[in-house]
This record gives sequence, C-alpha cells and structure tokens, in this order.
Amino acid sequence: MKKIILLICFVSLLSFCKSDKTEKGNTVTDANQLNTAEKIANAYGFENWGKISQIVFTFNVDKDSSHFERSWKWHPKTNDVILISGNDTILYNRKHIDSISMNADKAFINDKYWLLAPFQLLWDQGTSISEVVKEEAPISKNLLNKITLTYSNEGGYTPGDAYDFYFGDDYLIKEWVYRKQNSDTPSLTTSWENNQDFNGIILALDHLKSEGPFKLYFSNVKIILD
Repeated sequence: MKKIILLICFVSLLSFCKSDKTEKGNTVTDANQLNTAEKIANAYGFENWGKISQIVFTFNVDKDSSHFERSWKWHPKTNDVILISGNDTILYNRKHIDSISMNADKAFINDKYWLLAPFQLLWDQGTSISEVVKEEAPISKNLLNKITLTYSNEGGYTPGDAYDFYFGDDYLIKEWVYRKQNSDTPSLTTSWENNQDFNGIILALDHLKSEGPFKLYFSNVKIILD
C-alpha cells in the first residue's frame, strides 16, 4: 500500500498547466503558412480533430515494482468526462468544475497532456514558444530540432512550467523534457515511442526514461468518430 501511495504522489507531480481554451480543430491547408507548432500538431493529425466524438484511454505508470493506472472516457465536443480509477467512477463536465471534480480534472489534464501534447501546443493559452534550434537530445544524443514551450506564471494548475520538445525533420516528437517552474534542471525526461494511428490521430503510446525502471504508457485506446 505504501508503494502505491508513493506512486500516486509521483504521478501527481507530472500534472501540467491547465488551459480552458476550447479544443477544436484548425486546419491550415497551405504548409507555407504554418508555424512550427502547427506543423508538429498536423504531423499528429490535428486536421482530423473536429471529427472526433469520443476518446477512450488508460494512463499507466510502471515504476520499480509498482503499477498505477486510471482510465478515461472523454467527449471533446461536450467536455463530458468519466474517470475510472480502482473502485471509483467520477462523472463530470469540464465546463462546471467544483470542489469534488477538481482533483479528477487535475488528473485528466495531466493524462490528456501526455496523450495529446502536440495539440496542446495550439490549444493552451498564456504560453510562449521559442524559435527552433538544433540541439543534442538528452536521451538519444542525436542532433534534433528543439522548441521550448513556457507557461506564464499566472493561472493554471501548475503555472510557470516549461517543456523542451525534441523533434525530427518529420515534425514527430522524439523526446521531451519537463522543467518545473522553468528550472534549469530537468524534472523529468522521457522518449516518445510507439506511434500508432487511431482514425487519423497519431498517438505516441510509450514514454521511457533513460535510467531506472520507469515506463509511462497508454493502453485500451479508442478514438471514435462522429
């Protein structure tokens, strides 16, 4: 039980900034008009987002000998969310967050961010995105493109954080670094692996650290179209 409690606390540290910007598709047909964030989002099928009626997924973390998971059903167009964790099931709507649903929503924001970070580049407000630079990636040591996404110090569940995205010339993310409150020291660094196509949406299902027994991954994924 102690290990499970510690793991839940660890996962809660991965929570990302909250944005209430409506998650809608935004197709731009002329590639010459796209900025870097739009090119990354489109590489993951952002132009198909408007067709989605429901997303189902299970967020998993294996750390040492412990396993943690929670499952979600989300209707993006209505913002209805169902959380299933252990013996608990919580239903709420993201337009109407109260004291009971807030903790569930924090968990949802975290898990959704891991699943859909390429789209969050466009969705989230109160952010700045750096210019592209070439830099050695921290895990593979390959020379990759890098942008840094920084959140403002106002608003959100965890304001002031920064994320370094390392991506290839195909605009698919290979690795990323989370830096709590924009610290120079990385808080968490993982790979982006096992890309799979779900009705036109590309999802990286596996995230691994270079050291230690750690794996964050998604299972039971379904994307249902209108």
